[in-house]
Amino acid sequence: MKAIRAHGPGDPGVLVLDEVPVPEPGPGDVLVRVHAACLNPPDWYARRDFAMFPDDLFPPGVRPRIRFPWTPGSDASGVVAAVGPGVTEFAVGDEVFGLIRFPSVDDGGRAYAEYTTAPAAHLARKPPSVDHVQAAAVPMAGLTAYQYLFDHVRLPAGQKVLVNGAAGGVGHFAVQLAKTRGAHVIAVASSRHEDFLRDLGADEYVDYTATAAEDAVRDADLVIDTVGGPDAHRFLATVRDGGTISPVFHGDYHREEAARRGIGFRGGQVHSDGAQMAELAALLADGSLRAGIDSVYDLADAAKAHERGERGHIQGKIVLSVA
Repeated sequence: MKAIRAHGPGDPGVLVLDEVPVPEPGPGDVLVRVHAACLNPPDWYARRDFAMFPDDLFPPGVRPRIRFPWTPGSDASGVVAAVGPGVTEFAVGDEVFGLIRFPSVDDGGRAYAEYTTAPAAHLARKPPSVDHVQAAAVPMAGLTAYQYLFDHVRLPAGQKVLVNGAAGGVGHFAVQLAKTRGAHVIAVASSRHEDFLRDLGADEYVDYTATAAEDAVRDADLVIDTVGGPDAHRFLATVRDGGTISPVFHGDYHREEAARRGIGFRGGQVHSDGAQMAELAALLADGSLRAGIDSVYDLADAAKAHERGERGHIQGKIVLSVA
């Protein structure tokens, strides 16, 4: 089969199309004929062997190490081609999608390939109404938004929720999932994304290129911040006393000031979960959730897709068409 591999760390150009053996599904696994795979930031972080992160974020002994040659990709949608011992929930021919073996990166999903194996427990049935490109765009970003809102925060009905970086992968799913709980959602992104986000259900829109969110928003119950960074503390002004900030990426939130105001922080590492994928599948099937697609590349053009990802300002997700 054909698979994208990096034989060492580096820029997107290290990604090449190789011929490799088709993997065999082990106990509890299925073999998936991949129709589409999705890019996520951990793909390009790992491709560079996490060299861009400072030691205070990944201290010695904690920093992940990648064993090359390495095939990226944890998000896949495809068709079951074979089942391993003990698998009863799926059969050959079932259309499935999921986040595969994450947060493992070294021995992760290996989805940039014509075939990959996946634990059956990490997959769900793809809704017939959703094509493979749309389905592949969901797993990591959709599960991140789901787990933040419903596992870590346990979002009550009717909250006021600000989503920073609302047009990106996690952000645009967070907007939609918050709306399923009747939230009043304020989306923060650049001007070119306004129509996209209002169409997804955003009640208010802040164009950060024209107006700072901290000048426009007060008394949010929850901030989902998908950007982070050294200026993340500016979102303290947007949250009510006793509210919550959920940082998806590392940032400086002036935690002492937040503590004085009773502002809590909730979040955690996204992880594979087939049952939650099935819940996202139901929302996709009934139209409550849909994936925004920034761009689609052929498998052989994975390097170009990574170049697009590293440029940023993405609307939705970048997907590789495999089949």
